Amino acid sequence: MAEETKFSKSDFAGAGNASPKTHVTETRKNTHMSPQLEYPFDTQPGTGETSCIAPGVHWIRMPLPFALDHINLWLLEDGDGFAIVDCGYGIESTQEAWEAILGKLDKPVTQIIVTHCHPDHLGLAQWLAEKTGAPVTMTLGEFLAGHALWNQLPGYDVPSMVAQFRRHGLDEARCEALGSRGNAYKRGVPSLPASYRRVIAGDVLNIGGQDWQVIIGHGHAPEHMALHCEAAGILISGDMLLPRISTNVSVFAATPDDDPLGRFLDSIRGFKQLPAATLVLPSHGKPFRNIGFRVDQLVEHHDDRCAELLAACTVPRSSGELLSTLFPRELDTHQVMFAMGEAIAHLNHLVRKREVRGAAGDDGIIRFIKSN
Repeated sequence: MAEETKFSKSDFAGAGNASPKTHVTETRKNTHMSPQLEYPFDTQPGTGETSCIAPGVHWIRMPLPFALDHINLWLLEDGDGFAIVDCGYGIESTQEAWEAILGKLDKPVTQIIVTHCHPDHLGLAQWLAEKTGAPVTMTLGEFLAGHALWNQLPGYDVPSMVAQFRRHGLDEARCEALGSRGNAYKRGVPSLPASYRRVIAGDVLNIGGQDWQVIIGHGHAPEHMALHCEAAGILISGDMLLPRISTNVSVFAATPDDDPLGRFLDSIRGFKQLPAATLVLPSHGKPFRNIGFRVDQLVEHHDDRCAELLAACTVPRSSGELLSTLFPRELDTHQVMFAMGEAIAHLNHLVRKREVRGAAGDDGIIRFIKSN
C-alpha cells in the first residue's frame, strides 16, 4: 500500500546530508488519517500558551517558519520547578513565546532536555540556559553533531554535502544552488551550549518523582533521545515517531556508506514493546495512541519506497536520476537537499540488503543496479 508523499519544511542547511531533521514525508493512505490511531485531544495550545494533558505534563506548541509550521515542546513538573523538553527554532517569535510562558511560571526551570541536535529542538537551548540558569541535558552524539554542523567541520559542511550529491548524479545547476545557500544551520541555532549533562541509553531521569527512561534511536539523528515514563504511560518520542509524517533519514558525507534507514527501522520497531495505550507525545502533529500500528505503517512506507527504487534499477541509475521516482513533482532547492539525502539512504539500505549494487563509473558518478 503506497503512502502519499508530501514535502514539508525546512531551511536548515545540513552538511554531509540534508540537515537531517528537515525534510519529512507525509505518510497517509488517503485524505483521512488511519482510524487505528487515537487522538485524545481536540484542541491544541496557542503560541505562548501551555496545555496540561496529563498530571505534571504540559504541552507547548511553537511556530516554525516552514511548511511544517510548528513544533511541540513539553514542560514537565519537577518538584519545585519545571523541566523543559526541547527548545524551538532560534528566531525572535520563538523567543517571544518563551518569554510569555516563562513569565507565567511560578517555579524555576530545573533542566533543559534536548532530544536531538536539529535546529527546531536545539535552537534556543543556550538562550534558555542563559536566561534560566538551568543545565542542558542531551546525548554525546547530539552534542557533538550540533557542534560539527554549526562549525561546518569536514564531512558535515555544505561543500562536503554538495560534493556527495554531485557524486550521486545531481545536476550541476542544483549543486550550485545548494552550495550558494551557505550554513543555514546557524540561522536556527544562534549559539550552542559549551557544556551539558550527558545521558546514554537506559539512563533514568527522575523528574517530579517519576522515572523517565532514556530510549536512544538512530537514523534520523546520531543519538536521538526519547523519554518513556512507564508509570504515567507516556512516551515523549521526539522525531522518531510522528503520527502523520515520516521524518527525514539521510546520509552524511562523513559516513557515505552508512545505512541510517536500517538503523531508523530497527529503532522504531523497539517502540512496539510499549503498551498500545501509551500516550505518544510527538514533536510534530497531535499526541496519539496505538504505537504498534504507527510503527507498522512507517515500516511499510519505507518498504514501498525501497520497492519503487528496486524496480527502477534494472539498468544503472544514480540517486539524482531516481529523484523523480521517489518524488514525482518539481522540487525547490531545499526540497532537493532532503530528497537527495533520502534517496541515498534508501539505496544504501538496498545495498546493505544485497538487493542492489553500487559503483562509480568512469565519470565518477555512483550508480546502482539490481543484484542478480
